[in-house]
Amino acid sequence: MPAANFGPYHVRKWFTHVEDVLANETGQTADGSAVRRIVVAAAVHNPYAGRFSEDLSDIIAKSAELGREVGRRAVEAAAGEPIQSYGKACVVGSLGEYEHGNAFLTQEFADPVREAVGGGKSWVPSTGKVGAAGAVIDIPLAHKDALYVRSNYDTISIGFGDAPRPDEVVIAFAFASRGRLHARLGGLAAAEVRGEDGLR
Repeated sequence: MPAANFGPYHVRKWFTHVEDVLANETGQTADGSAVRRIVVAAAVHNPYAGRFSEDLSDIIAKSAELGREVGRRAVEAAAGEPIQSYGKACVVGSLGEYEHGNAFLTQEFADPVREAVGGGKSWVPSTGKVGAAGAVIDIPLAHKDALYVRSNYDTISIGFGDAPRPDEVVIAFAFASRGRLHARLGGLAAAEVRGEDGLR
């Protein structure tokens, strides 16, 4: 097993992806500010690669350390832009189980991310899969305080080059500064969010 270099984990590399969306797919320029979309991810050694274990605490127990670093990097990449939406995902290398990826994404990991980006009342939409290096993952986004805000339903599709290797898990958290450009399907507006129950 590779030597730990980030708390109890071996992180081979960090990824930060930033994009600013200035117009929608039909060329309509932004109705207000552009959408800044960010993905922060890490290729982490999977301590359970190649074996089954009922106990996944080697991943879960200290995952708040990873969450704090994800949150720090997200705020840095936002460069003063507000973060309004979030979502998370994992891509598990071929020697691991999808369950190993989910173990990295529990509330233990996510709560420090929420704290870093100004809180979050709603659950974090999540997805994942087992895949080879370079596999593309679609990360769902939703408003961080109210799931009923339809304008903030979005997806970021991303791959990670040489990760995950068979004994790794790529963990990823995605963020957006606002909802989709020219969203026009009605429902609760972001400006109307009360942030009381994670729904409205």
